[in-house]
Amino acid sequence: MKILLIEDEKALAITIQKFLLDESYVCEWVSNLPDAEDKIGVYEYDCVLVDIMLPNGSGLSIVEQLKKQQSSAGIIIISAKNALDDKIKGLDLGADDYLTKPFHLTELNSRVKSVLRRRQFGGNREIIFGEIKILPDSKEVWVGTKNIILTRKEYDLLMYFVANSNRVLPKSSISEHLYGDEIDQSDTFDFLYSHIKNLRKKLIEASCPDYIQTLYGVGYKFSLT
Repeated sequence: MKILLIEDEKALAITIQKFLLDESYVCEWVSNLPDAEDKIGVYEYDCVLVDIMLPNGSGLSIVEQLKKQQSSAGIIIISAKNALDDKIKGLDLGADDYLTKPFHLTELNSRVKSVLRRRQFGGNREIIFGEIKILPDSKEVWVGTKNIILTRKEYDLLMYFVANSNRVLPKSSISEHLYGDEIDQSDTFDFLYSHIKNLRKKLIEASCPDYIQTLYGVGYKFSLT
C-alpha cells in the first residue's frame, strides 16, 4: 500500500516514515504545501497523512484538492491539540479520520489499516476474491485450505490487483504503486515481470485459477472471467 506523508516536523516525519516502511508500506514524505500539491497532482496514493499546519499554507487545502480530483485515497489529518475547529473542518471536507499530536505509532498504524479497509474493501477484515481469501490485519493469504506464503511485494501486488479487479492496469501504474515515484527513473519492467510471474506461480500451485490476464503492450487485468 502506498502512503503520502505531509509533515513539516522533520524528526517526527522521519520517525513516522521509518515505522511505516517497517510495516511494509511504501511511504513518501514531503514537508511543505507546494511539494504536496505536486505529489497528489501526479501520483495516486492509497492513504494521505496530512498535517494541518504547513509552511506556505494549510493542509486542509490538500484535503480539498484530493476531493476535487475525486481521489480514492483515504485521508487522515494530523493536528495539534488546540486545532479542534480545523479538525472538524477537515472531516467536513471529506477526511476519513484525524490524530492529535502526540500519538503512538501503533495507533497510527491501526487508523491507516482501518481507513484502507473502509476505502478499498468496505471495512471487511476478510477479503474474498474467487478462491482467494486475504486477511489484511495479519497479511495472510489462503487458497482454499492452503496458506500461501508471499513476499512483501507479492502481497502488495495481490492486494492492488484485488482492489482494482476487472480494471486494466498499466505496467507503469503497478510499478509506481509497488515502489513509489522513484520508479520513474527505471527504464525496464523486469522487476515487475518477476513479481507477477512468482505470484501467479504460487497461486496456481495452490490450485487457484489464473486470475491474472496479460494484455500485451498495455498491462494486466485481475479478473474472475
